[in-house]
Amino acid sequence: MATTATTTTTTATPAGAGPLLRDWRRRRRLSQLDLALEAGISARHLSFVETGRSKPSAEMLLRLAEQLDVPLRARNQLLLAGGYAPAFPEHELDAPEMAPVHDAIQRVLDGHDPYPALVVDRRWNVVAANHSLSLLTVGAAPELLRPPTNAMRLALHPDGLAPRIVNLAQWRAHLLERLERQVAVTGDRELSALRDEVAAYPAPAAAEEAATIAPAPAHDLAGQIAVPLRLRHGAGELAFISIVATFGTAVDITVAELSIESFFPADAATADAVRRYADGAA
Repeated sequence: MATTATTTTTTATPAGAGPLLRDWRRRRRLSQLDLALEAGISARHLSFVETGRSKPSAEMLLRLAEQLDVPLRARNQLLLAGGYAPAFPEHELDAPEMAPVHDAIQRVLDGHDPYPALVVDRRWNVVAANHSLSLLTVGAAPELLRPPTNAMRLALHPDGLAPRIVNLAQWRAHLLERLERQVAVTGDRELSALRDEVAAYPAPAAAEEAATIAPAPAHDLAGQIAVPLRLRHGAGELAFISIVATFGTAVDITVAELSIESFFPADAATADAVRRYADGAA
């Protein structure tokens, strides 16, 4: 793997940065006046930038991108379109410069055992996981587990986890909502294609599902505060809630696009079952 920084090489649009900036503003549902006020410039100046009548400085593009919460990868594209060098590096995860990040990820994964945890990139490809993830993936088709394993595809494909997810309609709706938000935030076409693919997988209607699964116990607080993943395992059922974490203040594209999802038992029975599974695996 390469060990030096790389940068985004998207070809600059002939029209310059203005149309890209306008697209991001519209995606965020902001008027020119709203963005101008937030960025501390005049609406007239912003209008000139968007139409190409005024050439913005690199600092101006970065200021506007910050206000629009543009992903780092797309900020580099804005700079390139404006005729400037990219500002944000992109390292391979195993590069020497990424050792602190790699070590931090490994500590999180190891520390979360015996409960499942995984790390995905911006397109839901699994880049790291702990041993306990096998608790969730048992029974999935081998081709879905071959690298690069896509966590979204693995979860919802009929040959993946889907047949074992008790509340598939509910969990599917939760995942598709997350994916839809990512598409809206990033404008990533490949992510959009992934959304269309997994949305087309067969799934039970919510009403059908509600009629076939047992309701959660009245004392089940986890189901009242978060959508649980209810999974058939062996002769019983496991229930998990998850926490998604990202790196704060990331200035490297690879780091900014990583997400760590950690699964926690939603009830005491699941906690006991996971411990027994871990003891048996050991």
